[in-house]
Amino acid sequence: MMRWDITLTSYLADGKRVYKVTRRLPGMSVSETRIFKSKKSARKQFREWLLC
Repeated sequence: MMRWDITLTSYLADGKRVYKVTRRLPGMSVSETRIFKSKKSARKQFREWLLC
């Protein structure tokens, strides 16, 4: 079974805080990224992917 690497990062874009949640399969060219304006939504997505 392959395991996803999941990251949650934040950065400033046009003076506003933005949150990025990314999951990728190590050793393969497969990844998925989602961008959120709220930390709450980003953390929810992060937790959902951890449970997959």
